[in-house]
Amino acid sequence: MKHILLIGLLSLFVLKVTGQISYDAASIPKDLLPYAGSVVRSNNITVEVKDLNNIVEHYKNAITVLNKTGDDDAELTIYYNKANHIKSIKGIVYDEFGKPISKISEKDFRDYSAADNASLFEDIREKYYKPSVVSYPYTVEYDYEVLSKQSLNFPDWFPAEDVGIAVQNSSYTFTCPSNFNIHYKERNCPTQANITTNASGQKVYTWTISNLKARRSEPYSPNPEEYLPVVKIAPEKFTYDGHSGSFTNWNELGKWQYDDLLKSRSTLPQATIGYIHQLTDTISDPKRKAKVIYEYMQSKTRYVSVQVGIGGYQPFPAADVDRLGYGDCKALVNYTQALLKAGNINSYYCIVQAGSAKKSLLTDFASMQGNHIILCLPFKNDTTWLECTSQKIPFGFLSDFTDDRWVLACTDAGGRLMHTPKYTAEQNKQIRTAILELKANGELAGNMNTFFEGTQYENRPDEASDNDKDLKMVKEVYPINNLEIESLSFKQVKNIQPTNQEQLKFNARDFATQSGGKLYFMVNPVNRVNNVPREVRNRTTNLYINRGYTDVDEITYTIPEGYKLDIEPLNVTLSKPFGRFKATAQLNANHQLIYKRSLQVIDGTYSKESYQDLVSFYQAVSDADHYNVALTKTN
Repeated sequence: MKHILLIGLLSLFVLKVTGQISYDAASIPKDLLPYAGSVVRSNNITVEVKDLNNIVEHYKNAITVLNKTGDDDAELTIYYNKANHIKSIKGIVYDEFGKPISKISEKDFRDYSAADNASLFEDIREKYYKPSVVSYPYTVEYDYEVLSKQSLNFPDWFPAEDVGIAVQNSSYTFTCPSNFNIHYKERNCPTQANITTNASGQKVYTWTISNLKARRSEPYSPNPEEYLPVVKIAPEKFTYDGHSGSFTNWNELGKWQYDDLLKSRSTLPQATIGYIHQLTDTISDPKRKAKVIYEYMQSKTRYVSVQVGIGGYQPFPAADVDRLGYGDCKALVNYTQALLKAGNINSYYCIVQAGSAKKSLLTDFASMQGNHIILCLPFKNDTTWLECTSQKIPFGFLSDFTDDRWVLACTDAGGRLMHTPKYTAEQNKQIRTAILELKANGELAGNMNTFFEGTQYENRPDEASDNDKDLKMVKEVYPINNLEIESLSFKQVKNIQPTNQEQLKFNARDFATQSGGKLYFMVNPVNRVNNVPREVRNRTTNLYINRGYTDVDEITYTIPEGYKLDIEPLNVTLSKPFGRFKATAQLNANHQLIYKRSLQVIDGTYSKESYQDLVSFYQAVSDADHYNVALTKTN
């Protein structure tokens, strides 16, 4: 009886909240089911700007999870801090027939600090909820409201936030006073904004979408923002934590950040300025001088995160970093910039979207984009870039964290879009040579020397660390059974184009298998392609290779006396627009088996029709990489 009563009360709640929307999974249009792990039944976001310090965001979302792959889509995380307050949260979980199972309230959400382990000051917290449902399909409906005291950042509209999500109905309504101007960016949207004026004289922008089919996951696809619908909004005038400003383009946005957030934060103690002069006054070359200053900064600072109020955008003062010896990316860039200024070297504070997946700022849409700060030194004909959060990264080397993307430089003349250096396939090199001896009992022993350059520089540690840790890492990298390392060393050359050299001496018992008087072994023991991209028929996205590289291996085997090659020599050559491969294995006159391999993958965007060629290319590479040598006795 209690169970029946509870269902009845929940049903009344559903009718009140949802207006009798049916969440029966069987009512989902059949053409929305292919490739879908979940279906957004309804997703309505309304944002109302009451004034620059009073914004109300209301979210009402219902999503049906069809199978296990959609579970993550039903989770909800709401971030909040002193500028963004959660007013209310409620919701309901339904079974496959649209009948309510349980009611969700704010007490069901876990509350966490959003700070990471490197954070010192951070006021961002998150409320998180994950449905504990084991029977599919099920539906979760959320209804929550956030009050915001800032008008610099507004939520984006992603009807489908990722592949595998279909959308039955979704809308975004942005309401603001008639004198509040916005810029918006529509990407991949089938319809444009409907702009009206309501009875109160407010401007109303509305975007809607219905029956959006799920996109399947396809290997080597571009960033989902390149092909999924998204709307972004930026204000013309705003306030944030007591700071006000306005912008209509990147120049004005960069100017506001420089004038309001940066230029007052660069004062250094006179003692520090004097020390910088002592370090550099005898150095005439500006770039050498900058390197000395940069390495001084690295020697006395460490990274911590500061994300409190305007501290999410404004560095704390250079004098504080100088005194305390730590700071976040903003503070360390600002501090380095102040040190360079003391040495009469100009530099730019630059906002970038960091991450190994290259993602540029949208150059045609000025807004608060980016998640990291780097420093640019605009030397004449020799622009140099600095990553200031690492104590070990070489001067002038950005790595794959911020390479090849558009950034915003904030200068006294205003914002300036700039592009960070690209590390090409030719620069991202891994060059290996090995001199090895194969014994008649199958044991392998010898020396291997590998150079890492470009973004592959970071394939190995910056410097030798704990010996046991390094040995374990190398054993995991090289797929050689019974690998025993006799000696291991790393040697770094830390210049703008750094190199990292690994020297390895090792042995491996039973490397070759003995059978019927023959020795069998895989000629490529160290650098094989094992995972071939899966087949995808009727691909919809372009082929995208994020970063190129070049691997070159040459291994010289001294084979046992009295043995000869008992198989056709390896000789494979492949050439495609996105890559080249060549592998050979031949016995020379000195009774040595010489194995040579070169693989170059070229980054870029290629037609979707090229994907099958990529699969075939990698399959051929994998086959060649797994070429087995057979040696037989000559007598």
